[in-house]
Amino acid sequence: MTGLLLLCLLLLFGGQRSLACPHLCSCHSNQVNCSSRSFTSSSLPTRFPAGTTDLRLHNNLLSSLPNGLLDDFPSLRSVSLHGNPWVCDCGILYLRAWLLRQPATLKSHLGVNCSSPPSLRGRLVVYLTEQEVLESCHYWYCDLALASQVCLCVFVIMQAALLVALLVFLRKFERLSKEARRTTEESFTAGEGLRENEYAHLKDSSI
Repeated sequence: MTGLLLLCLLLLFGGQRSLACPHLCSCHSNQVNCSSRSFTSSSLPTRFPAGTTDLRLHNNLLSSLPNGLLDDFPSLRSVSLHGNPWVCDCGILYLRAWLLRQPATLKSHLGVNCSSPPSLRGRLVVYLTEQEVLESCHYWYCDLALASQVCLCVFVIMQAALLVALLVFLRKFERLSKEARRTTEESFTAGEGLRENEYAHLKDSSI
């Protein structure tokens, strides 16, 4: 009985969450307005009321949309996505696929232009070919690989410089050790000679 009660409570609160207006957005009837809220792709709400028919996401800071965000709205008739700095790399594939599935009358693709990379700037996302998107992904990976190689080269150069400095120090230490040993030996030899001279002098004096 307790388990059944908990299940009912979960379903009740889950249903309420699905009908709740997202934080920082405004809702009126079945219209959800999340425009001009400075939302980024990571801060954008991931849940909207199930009966949403009009979703406004324009004039934010969106570079991509989370996968599956717009898939569960059978009543959706209008989505505004313009005025966002869309990055047309691998992360744009979901939005592109969703736009391609929409009827032309929805016009959600209007104003959805690439902000980067430079080679695709200004292009409508819906008209990008898959090859163009994949090339932009390779471009991004190439930049990352180049940066990694530069860091690796800098690390190797630093290691080589430290090794050279260590060798120079060891050679200098070896040279100083030899000079100190030679000086010690010369001092010892000079001391022995001085003692022999003193002994000879004393011997002559005694005679």
